[in-house]
Amino acid sequence: MTFEEAIAYTEALLSRKDLDELQVESEISALVQTSNGARGFFVCFLTGEWQLADAPSTPIIKALQSAPHAIAELLVKNLAMSTAMAISHRRADNEEQAQGSDRVARRTGLLIEKVRLTEVYEIATQMRNSAISNEGNYVSFLEKWGYDAEQKQAIANVLANG
Repeated sequence: MTFEEAIAYTEALLSRKDLDELQVESEISALVQTSNGARGFFVCFLTGEWQLADAPSTPIIKALQSAPHAIAELLVKNLAMSTAMAISHRRADNEEQAQGSDRVARRTGLLIEKVRLTEVYEIATQMRNSAISNEGNYVSFLEKWGYDAEQKQAIANVLANG
């Protein structure tokens, strides 16, 4: 499944009303086993107009927990990127987009809190350390996106809350 197909699949899945909790868990669990599936799921779930994203159900949490290696880094990177983008949008006087980034950060933080995966906390610690020291596993990620000192500090702060 391509990234784009995973986004479309997630949108269709989250729009369905005829699935029971076990079916939702099974479908999302299968989806997030691959990199493209997990990326597509998060893009759709975190940015869409889904009330479920503001209060993720137990089946969604269980599905995410079934793929710790596929989702851990994505959750941490989503939290870092949305936190940094909110700052960029505010600098550009685009409050609406900043609020969208804030919402993605809030939703991602909630998922991190609810999945309670060791892998997520390990990666969050590594990312936080890279943001503070400009050394370590995630320096290239932070440089790739061109985050400045204020953005790195905000990333370190949000990751410290984990």
